[in-house]
Amino acid sequence: MANGIERPLDLLNESKGKEVMVQLKNDKQFSGILKAFDIHINIVLDAAKEMHDGEVKKNLGPTFLRGDTIIFISPA
Repeated sequence: MANGIERPLDLLNESKGKEVMVQLKNDKQFSGILKAFDIHINIVLDAAKEMHDGEVKKNLGPTFLRGDTIIFISPA
């Protein structure tokens, strides 16, 4: 595959230290710098922002998101 990404977690590894967009099951959307993740896709975002219709709704700072609430994670 392109960019040396062969497994799903390779994309998350490539995205560490970069901005990502995260969509949750409750229709909330967050963006922030991906700092860490585990095999359950629990993630830690730095400088996290809650987004609504592309606009910043709330600045949150460091934030932990549970993997079982996440629908997708996309490099920004």
